[in-house]
Amino acid sequence: MTTFDKRENAFEGKFALDAELQFKAEARRNRMLGLWAAGKLGKSGVDAETYAESLVKADIAEAGSEGVYRKIKADFDGAGVQQTEHQIRRSMAEFMAIALESVKTGH
Repeated sequence: MTTFDKRENAFEGKFALDAELQFKAEARRNRMLGLWAAGKLGKSGVDAETYAESLVKADIAEAGSEGVYRKIKADFDGAGVQQTEHQIRRSMAEFMAIALESVKTGH
């Protein structure tokens, strides 16, 4: 194996690891975001957990943050919860930062 092959394998390994960490962080973010949104919707306990899981599934069904945002916005609008796009997206970003740190540190 040449040095180039070793380097290529190392980059591929890092890419796979980064993709896995991103996936885990997004799932954690969606769970935290779901619990936050559930609280705004007046849900607690099992209902809040179920709602949080629905956001994780929404992200899997439609990859990317837009599907998660649309679900929260539609649910808020349907329940009369006043949250602007900026407020929702800011919460999404804040929870993503927490989730990334959690994944990186293994907590």
